Amino acid sequence: MSAVLKRQVILDTETTGLEASQGHRIIEVGCIELVGRRYTQNNFHRYINPEREIDRGAIEVHGITNESLADKPKFFELAKELWDYLEGAELIIHNAAFDIGFLNAEFGRVGFTRRIDEVCEVTDTVAMARKMHPGQRVSLDALCKRYEVDNSGRDLHGALLDARLLADVYLSMTGGQNRLMLDSGESGGISRSRFVELLGASTASLPVLSPDETEQAAHLAKLKKLADKGKCIWASELPAA
Repeated sequence: MSAVLKRQVILDTETTGLEASQGHRIIEVGCIELVGRRYTQNNFHRYINPEREIDRGAIEVHGITNESLADKPKFFELAKELWDYLEGAELIIHNAAFDIGFLNAEFGRVGFTRRIDEVCEVTDTVAMARKMHPGQRVSLDALCKRYEVDNSGRDLHGALLDARLLADVYLSMTGGQNRLMLDSGESGGISRSRFVELLGASTASLPVLSPDETEQAAHLAKLKKLADKGKCIWASELPAA
């Protein structure tokens, strides 16, 4: 029986202001789905009419205005669709407390009795980055630079754009194949201890496979060709003439 691959949703929101407790609302939700650490293209992106004014400071961050949202659905119109999309997934969020607080406020406002963090595992990439890179900047832009993720198109914040950038960053932070460098410097590579942790090498039982006679003969023949050219550093493995 094949194992069920883990479903992860990288999520970001844009809002009318900074505090859900002060009645600020979500105006954009962007989600990128990963299954088995692979992009599926089953993404979720909606703009939302917040039914209130957007703070000027917020507009300067994301560039979204009330006029542009006038014909967009209100949250109650898409709440069930969004809940069904998120339920059961691991949510990967940068500064998760902010987005989870807004999501719970929005779902609670339309009658949902459970919190989204009760039906989803939540991973905060800010906390993860602070643990991996203590004392370093952990903004999304800083992490994009560290992990060489191209964010040149990020003049303004946007939920779907930021979710996609975060997905690329997260895959690199957690052992993406383009980041299997065993160093602990500032190059963005994974430290040796982190690499071992990610692979589970501290507990894994690794099989040791020995070559058969045909494979051993082919290996020695290759070494002899290299030795004849003076380029074999494993010449000691060759049988005595």
